[in-house]
Amino acid sequence: MTPHDPRCSIIHRSSGVAQRTARLGPYLLEALIDSEEERAATCYRVRVEPHSRTAISYHRVAEEFYFVLSGRGTAILNGQIYSLKAGDFLRLPPGTTHGFMTDDEPLDMLDIHVPGSRPNRDVYFVDTRPEGFTTNET
Repeated sequence: MTPHDPRCSIIHRSSGVAQRTARLGPYLLEALIDSEEERAATCYRVRVEPHSRTAISYHRVAEEFYFVLSGRGTAILNGQIYSLKAGDFLRLPPGTTHGFMTDDEPLDMLDIHVPGSRPNRDVYFVDTRPEGFTTNET
């Protein structure tokens, strides 16, 4: 890598940019690190809209970290229920099955994968793959 390689660059950007955000099933997923900037991790701002339930998924390689920025919801981790609110933190080792549910308010979270995971890489679903997730490559 050279000093001008985007993977060696400092990143400073605001979130909330529509062009960086994709709807994937019930998720609004905003990539905070572009694929050409990715080095050892990926980072997303994740929003689950009110009255939603996500599919149960897992990662074979990536360890995943969630930090709840705002809202309330429920995490289903390896079949167990965890209530979530702003300020809560989750660490999910590889292989942890996970999904989220919301009631009357959205759930807004910071989501970090180490090593990086993308909607087309290292994402596996227990049942049906939601719209927008393109493959299950490792």
